[in-house]
Amino acid sequence: MTFKVRLQPGGLEFHAAPEETVLDAALRQGVALPYGCRNGACGSCKAKLVTGHIDYGRFDSELLHTTLSEVERQAGYALLCQARALCGLTLEARTVNAASGIQPRILPCRVAHLERLTEDVMRVQLKLPSTERLQFLAGQYLDFLLPEGRRRSFSIANAPHADEFIELHIKLVEGGRFTGDVFSSLKEKVLLRFEGPLGNFYLRKNSTRPVIFLAGGTGFGPIKGMIENALAEGITRPMHLYWSARAQRDLYLDALPRAWQAQHGHFHYTPVLSQPQDPWPGKTGYAATAVMENFPDLSGYEVYASGPPAMVRDAQASLLKQGLALDNFYSDPFEFNENPVPLPRSAP
Repeated sequence: MTFKVRLQPGGLEFHAAPEETVLDAALRQGVALPYGCRNGACGSCKAKLVTGHIDYGRFDSELLHTTLSEVERQAGYALLCQARALCGLTLEARTVNAASGIQPRILPCRVAHLERLTEDVMRVQLKLPSTERLQFLAGQYLDFLLPEGRRRSFSIANAPHADEFIELHIKLVEGGRFTGDVFSSLKEKVLLRFEGPLGNFYLRKNSTRPVIFLAGGTGFGPIKGMIENALAEGITRPMHLYWSARAQRDLYLDALPRAWQAQHGHFHYTPVLSQPQDPWPGKTGYAATAVMENFPDLSGYEVYASGPPAMVRDAQASLLKQGLALDNFYSDPFEFNENPVPLPRSAP
């Protein structure tokens, strides 16, 4: 038994089985809905339930209330990555088209280069077999496939036009099995497997709106790829990067956005430090606060935010109050999860 799910506007339809999430059902049938973490933490997959009933099963109700505001819950919004259909549904949801023609694949790769950018950030460059090429959109991510069905997700930090290597910026996470191995025992020439590309975090190139990028820590990685791709393609709409970190040393590639700013008049860079340890002439506090100070009216902007989930959630809540439309906020929260999970439906 399956239930028909109809999307508004547009009238796209697909069928969802009771045991699968609405998001999984959509992706399985080639319907590209927005999503990010797929564990209910980021809210990228939220959509408005117009008709029908859903069930969240064992999903953490506290996390649900964190991800969906009281106003959103009362308005009927749901998290499609956790919701299961109990009957036919009508959803008000936006679809994404640019990534729909790129199918995730499982590929082998070799660790080509390892470079410590700071004490707790490693640049990892992966090399595919000579007969393979990863087609992806700047800003998407990949999942390493690990023993016991574990997966670890990392955003791709290079642009598609510079694809000799797949570049990742990996931060050491306390207690993290995989990130601990990256810093303690991973060697060049080691073979790994990954599935990718995944996710709907990419620059909407058919838009003419000025862009604000918000990066927290290694959230700079996917945004780096997006900016490099935009500059390479000659996109000239105004772009503003706000990169937040604790101290100046944590801006691990600070010279790069400074060079972009020097070379491109439409690009602007503002680093923001929350805990500066030396005299710091720049912005302090939170990146979203700095944006609000500089842009009192965001109604004509797009915002792309990448970093810790709390930072992304707080930024969204704050910037919507400045007139930013929800449909113009795109995010890639970095949700850390070491729990074993089964391989998804896209794995062959």
